Amino acid sequence: MKIADYQSFDALGLAELVRTKAVSPGELLETAISLIEALDPVLNSVVHRHFDLALAAIRNGLPDGPFSGVPFLIKNTGFDVKDMILSTGSKLFADAVSGRDGTLAARYKAAGLVILGKSNTPEFALSFATEPAAFGVSRNPWNTDHGPGGSSGGSAAAVAAGIVPMANASDGAGSTRLPASHCGLFGFKPSRMRNPLGPVAVEGIAGMSTPHALSWSVRDNAALLDASAGPDIGDPYAAPAPASSFLAAAGRDPRPLRIGVTLASPLGTPVDPDILSTVEAAARFLEHLGHHVDPVDDAGYDAHALKAAWRVIAGVNVAPAVLARGRQLGLADPVTELEAVNAQWVREGLERSGVEYLSAVNQLHQTARSLGRFFERYDVLLSPVTGELAAVIGEMASSHGDLDSFYDRFWSHGPFTCAFNASGFPAMSVPFGRSQSGLPIGVHFGAAFGDEELLFSLAGQIERARPWFHCRPQSLPV
Repeated sequence: MKIADYQSFDALGLAELVRTKAVSPGELLETAISLIEALDPVLNSVVHRHFDLALAAIRNGLPDGPFSGVPFLIKNTGFDVKDMILSTGSKLFADAVSGRDGTLAARYKAAGLVILGKSNTPEFALSFATEPAAFGVSRNPWNTDHGPGGSSGGSAAAVAAGIVPMANASDGAGSTRLPASHCGLFGFKPSRMRNPLGPVAVEGIAGMSTPHALSWSVRDNAALLDASAGPDIGDPYAAPAPASSFLAAAGRDPRPLRIGVTLASPLGTPVDPDILSTVEAAARFLEHLGHHVDPVDDAGYDAHALKAAWRVIAGVNVAPAVLARGRQLGLADPVTELEAVNAQWVREGLERSGVEYLSAVNQLHQTARSLGRFFERYDVLLSPVTGELAAVIGEMASSHGDLDSFYDRFWSHGPFTCAFNASGFPAMSVPFGRSQSGLPIGVHFGAAFGDEELLFSLAGQIERARPWFHCRPQSLPV
């Protein structure tokens, strides 16, 4: 299949070609592999290539699902795919291989997706820069001097470059939405437990980490959530059932919405002028679409307290996995195998008390209560996705430096998104512009718990009014 033809379709479009026998799954896979081989020497988006397993899946016959035959990547953190490496961006886990499919991977396969590898991620997904020391730097297809963001940076780079039409991601503080903004993509974080993390895990980082996807089209993202959503066996709780399919929601305009827009960082940190002007333009555009937009000072939660709580929860959650891997490998001190910042973070986590951890979790619940009160007055919160444009390579690496400095840098880059992880509420990044230097800028929308259909309807309305599908990076060699 010609690359230009392949990249002119979204995932549902490619699946329709397979369904009508205009193209075969093998041809789609061959095209995706050729793009990886051509582009990844620069982008480094795919760190574990499992082309043999993808070919075997096609030979064994694919299910007749909504995405049958479509090439797909899984993020290299937290997602088991049978016989694939799951190194979590770390030297400590470099040769770890999954013995079975996780629930989400099984649902992806049942939808007909052809999983051909794992996308790059920072070590333990603890950064907004995808620059793991063990596997190298991922670069932004729009400008390779800059990163694609993190922690789902490899997935974002691969989708933005047209290697695959959509890819798996996860979001514990903004890790789907930030790379989406930096790479000109649509990124969606569903409500907590909309997608399962089983069969072993129930939650990631106290319920803040939520898996889903980055895509070019809204409809792909919605249809994938239709295929993957729903509780796993034994889950202690679940997101409320939607009234209709998410794909159907994406295809209809929402009612006129009451939207609150905030431009100021909740931490008082600077926000790039190009980002501010993009959000202001989005607010005017929403009014043009018939929505009522009000400026608001903030969403009413304590961002400083949330920042402090996230540090406690992340460190404590990573530490047991590091110790368990050390025991497995017979290492006396596995923390020494980690990147400098993450080693400090894990050691700090090992010293936290149960009281400190419980207090941090309670701060998440306080954030949810405050944000919930905001959504009693407004349907949607509009804000920047990030405080800064895509970072220059090396600016946010965790392989050197101290934890305090890194952590402040991490939060000044992405101060807007984590409240939706703490609360479990759904949120999305929608492509909306570019900086004066040509870097993509998304705008952020969040809604109340369980309101994915409302967000998909709004995203679909924006996409139909000002489509972005063909706004692709132009400087790539293919």
